[in-house]
Amino acid sequence: MNIIVRMPNWIGDLVMAIPVLLDLRKAFPKASITAMCRRPICELLEYEEAIDELFCFEKVSGFVRREEPRNIIGKLQAGKYDVGILLTNSFSSAWWFWQGNVRRRIGFSGHFRSWLLTDRLEKPKKGAEHEVITYKRLLQPLGIPFSHTAPRLIVKKEEIELSKQLLYQRGYQRGKTLIGINPGATYGSAKCWPVERFRTLAQELLKDDVYLVFFGDATTAGLVKEICQGLPKRAMNLAGVTSLRELVCIIKDCALLVTNDSGPMHIAAALGTPLVALFGSTDDRATGPHGQSEAVINKRVNCSPCFKRECPIDFRCMTGISVEEVVEKVRRKVRV
Repeated sequence: MNIIVRMPNWIGDLVMAIPVLLDLRKAFPKASITAMCRRPICELLEYEEAIDELFCFEKVSGFVRREEPRNIIGKLQAGKYDVGILLTNSFSSAWWFWQGNVRRRIGFSGHFRSWLLTDRLEKPKKGAEHEVITYKRLLQPLGIPFSHTAPRLIVKKEEIELSKQLLYQRGYQRGKTLIGINPGATYGSAKCWPVERFRTLAQELLKDDVYLVFFGDATTAGLVKEICQGLPKRAMNLAGVTSLRELVCIIKDCALLVTNDSGPMHIAAALGTPLVALFGSTDDRATGPHGQSEAVINKRVNCSPCFKRECPIDFRCMTGISVEEVVEKVRRKVRV
């Protein structure tokens, strides 16, 4: 059997969907399994042993966009896939599978695409269950039962050592406790603990014999620079500097990661890196760090989860989380 899985488009969602690949491999050990994924997040699956092929494509815009579907559909047709599993909910992804002659097309209904699917499932209401479970529902038409399979990410020792050079260049001393801090998040400011609290948190943690490494992408580099301004050299700013693989490797090497609900949070959970995860506008029961529910701080105020990009009132869900309780939780988990 020739199987293709259209992976989600966001880092955290992709990580939560990896158990689908693992369960497929267990159920069909002799099948050829292809993971179809956007660049650059397809790098997360570079060493995944459950797949035979990584089908990477780019999101493009403008005039070039006209060529994108044609190229993708051509590759799908050439693959002669027996089964396609859609972990994305878009119309376009189902259209590509239909045009690509994927014989059996499994996905959630909605978005006017049900007629393009051979096996349609109703997606559970938002927050009804963890996303890891929701993705596994799409294996039911293949007779694969729910499993306890957890997300994972595979990294190589040599790439971890190579990534450490980014830390050594900034003065990190080998063997010292390394705490990661990720103060940004995709989707909007409502998911983010206030900047000034991340700065105060850093100042408190630096009273211990630890090094801090700040993560972020190009869009949050300014925010991280603001937090790190004037802090000792033991606070290292890697925002906008790392590749995705380097980010994974350095998170793997951290004793703990403090983060908002974000892609790096799910990366840490998949790697087994301890977490302190700050939640407000989103629901940790659906998108919390898999296997680390005790890591979550969520005040569960009466207007949360609202899933808004920006708070329209007083941001009580996040301002209710004090620096003191985050510091205490970090120090309980990390013994310096």
